[in-house]
Amino acid sequence: MSTPLLVSYDPAAASTGGLSLKQIAYFGRVLIKVSSLAQAEEFLKRNFRLLDVYVDATAIASSGDLVDILNAGAAKIFVTLNQLTTLSEEQSGPSSRVVAIASESQINAFQSWIGGSAERQEAGLSTDASAIKTLAEQLNVNLEAQNLYRTYSGAVTEEALKDTIGQGGVCIVPADALTFDHQQPNGKIVAASLVAARAVTDQSNGLYATTVTDERGICLGLVWSSNESIAEALRTGTGVYQSRKRGLWYKGQSSGDVQELIRIGFDCDSDCLVFVVNQIGRGFCHLGAPSCFGPYNGLARLQKTLQARKADAPAGSYTARLFNEPKLTQAKIMEEADELCRANTKEEIAFEAADLLYFALTRCVAAGVSLEDVERNLDLKSLKVKRRKGDAKGPWAEKAGLTAATTESKPAAPAAPAAPEPAPKKVDDEPLQMTRVITASTPVDQVKEYLKRPSQKSNDAIVALVRPIIQDVRENGDAGVLKYTHKFEKATSLTSPVIRAPFAPELMKLSPETQEALDISISNIKKFHSAQKGSPEGLKVETMPGVVCSRFSRPIERVGLYIPGGTAVLPSTAMMLGVPAMVAGCEKIVLASPPRADGSISPEIVYVAHKVGAESIVLAGGAQAVAAMAYGTESVSKVDKILGPGNQFVTAAKMLVSNDTSAGVSIDMPAGPSEVLVIADKDANPAFVASDLLSQAEHGVDSQVILIAIDLNEEQLQAIEKEVDIQAKALPRVDIVKGSLAHSVTFVVRDLAEAMALSNEYAPEHLILQIQNAEAAVASVKNAGSVFVGQWTPESVGDYSAGTNHSLPTYGYAKQYSGVNLGSFLKHITSSNLTAEGLLGLSRTVEQLAAVEGLDAHKRAVSIRVAHMKKQQQQ
Repeated sequence: MSTPLLVSYDPAAASTGGLSLKQIAYFGRVLIKVSSLAQAEEFLKRNFRLLDVYVDATAIASSGDLVDILNAGAAKIFVTLNQLTTLSEEQSGPSSRVVAIASESQINAFQSWIGGSAERQEAGLSTDASAIKTLAEQLNVNLEAQNLYRTYSGAVTEEALKDTIGQGGVCIVPADALTFDHQQPNGKIVAASLVAARAVTDQSNGLYATTVTDERGICLGLVWSSNESIAEALRTGTGVYQSRKRGLWYKGQSSGDVQELIRIGFDCDSDCLVFVVNQIGRGFCHLGAPSCFGPYNGLARLQKTLQARKADAPAGSYTARLFNEPKLTQAKIMEEADELCRANTKEEIAFEAADLLYFALTRCVAAGVSLEDVERNLDLKSLKVKRRKGDAKGPWAEKAGLTAATTESKPAAPAAPAAPEPAPKKVDDEPLQMTRVITASTPVDQVKEYLKRPSQKSNDAIVALVRPIIQDVRENGDAGVLKYTHKFEKATSLTSPVIRAPFAPELMKLSPETQEALDISISNIKKFHSAQKGSPEGLKVETMPGVVCSRFSRPIERVGLYIPGGTAVLPSTAMMLGVPAMVAGCEKIVLASPPRADGSISPEIVYVAHKVGAESIVLAGGAQAVAAMAYGTESVSKVDKILGPGNQFVTAAKMLVSNDTSAGVSIDMPAGPSEVLVIADKDANPAFVASDLLSQAEHGVDSQVILIAIDLNEEQLQAIEKEVDIQAKALPRVDIVKGSLAHSVTFVVRDLAEAMALSNEYAPEHLILQIQNAEAAVASVKNAGSVFVGQWTPESVGDYSAGTNHSLPTYGYAKQYSGVNLGSFLKHITSSNLTAEGLLGLSRTVEQLAAVEGLDAHKRAVSIRVAHMKKQQQQ
């Protein structure tokens, strides 16, 4: 059961001024007002996994559209009494999913509509009447079913809301009236206090009994909550509870097994809170188990195993083959489905169904799809009002021996021969497409919503996981690094976290072709970054007679370069960081990269480390590698600056150590998933455009690609979309591409000026200009990590070999940060050099300003020298 709040949210508004949609999701449901079926369908499509959507459809004239909104996945629709009457006359919508909006004076009409019908008794009522309990008795409504909703005229108050909750009603409250900040509400209503108003305390300790479950409803444990812990849970978006011994309990703060909050609810009679969470780390139990009631079983256990295998499948394992060979997985699914169909006994059916579920779930995990996603889709299918007949299609029916006589309820009348039915669409035949947005017909606020990156995990949850790892490495040095390398990389044979130069030749065995490619790339990167050096003497300016100011650069002495592992080997990143460090003259270069399970590291990375004169390679990834370089260990040299991309855990670790003054380390920039924005006009080659989009989409399911199409017609847009589909399905990483394209967008704009404005607002990591006079358009670029000019400049050349750097700001940080360059490895020092005459000429200015600020010692540092100068002159 949900909380006693139904938060109303305007999907067309750029900001509610109160709770965000993600925060509203903690209550499990939201009420949106729409003006068209298309608007409702779009919102439902974008947010189907987030929460139950209730739709105020009072502006929808067509009863068919009302049914289509239900069919699209709306949990309930709010309608007028006239709409309610029409729906019931047409028998086109279940009463249990309809809420009638009726003022206090219209309640008798609503009661007359119910009549003696048990089915109509399930309809909900939204009213401004304040006597909820009396109304429930009049209508014979069970308040625990949460079918009575109260609206409020004018400014809503906390007292009015709590009165409704106390009577058992559901409050409809605007998102902009609520806040999660319980310490500084600034005139808003603290949402946590309303949640607590429905809860029932335990008589013995005054706390709220709380059940913690995962998203699939599996119970993880039983805990206690308080008003303060509920408020903190909502504020931080994490699992926070009340320990009877230790006070507030931020789950995972010490163990790292944190929880992301998904939603809060109650049991049927509100005497038990329910926290639904995403458990991160080992599990909920202090013993490291997923649940206090024992390990996961069945599909939940299989999913956890497959997700772990996807993150680090042992080389050569069968599961690794399934992840790396999508066609093999597809073939096994078809094979096992056929065997299930041919099974006869109960035992055979169970055995073959288990095999089919294994391969089907492997396919899902490979594409970033979880059981929760599958089950949510099942729930949505159960909400459909209109249903297809569900007959088997074409060849599948024929293969099973079905005929028209066996599939139809009665024989069909003779008819003229029809055209042959097209073959059933396979999953792979479904086109892979990006969402298309026509800016001329889309409100500005909605365009801004489409420009947003895919949401990232809660920063608080990630930080809570990373912090204890950093502390462990800081305190325990090499032992701490090895502990996490053994745990996360499974490289249990490693006894030292470092290999040092000179690197053994057997660690750098490369094919001649690979070595040549690396050498050419290193040479080009070196040329470009060497050209960024200023004059050896630096900058020198005489600002006034006798006053000379200068600036000169010096290399950062010790740098740590993080080279990600994960789904791909990245010697390119080693080049992009190591070559500028070498050119700058850094005295000590330390690389860090996760080792393979056997403890080895990519020979390409070792070769690059050798070429740039690296001191050592730290065999570790994640937060432990960052901590080792930031603080130093017995074997790992401490560095002064850490550079390089990484996942959210690496980024969080870099931010944490850079904010720790005792570490004395800086970082290059924050970072997010990889992204590209392509601007294309009518002259752009569709195949080129598609290839550029896909070159970033294959990085990961959290990557995003944007296409801005300048005045393209339908035929031209379809040509690009067709190329995206064809090229994507030919890629070995097609499942990753599919996940990326799911949150990628094509904007169709009127002209280049609008295209550049959108691009500058988005501030892409990579900007590709496939337009006429592309070089001239560079002058309009305000925000971008790196620009690729013209049809013959794919982003790939910047990633590897052209010479520019590919370590770039992502997630909109191109508005504030530059990409890595020679200056990233230098610090600039200024100096002042005054003659006696210079000081004399500047003395009054300095003394006056020091007096204004009341800093007498500053003033005296000048006046003493001037007095000494004048005394010497008198002598």
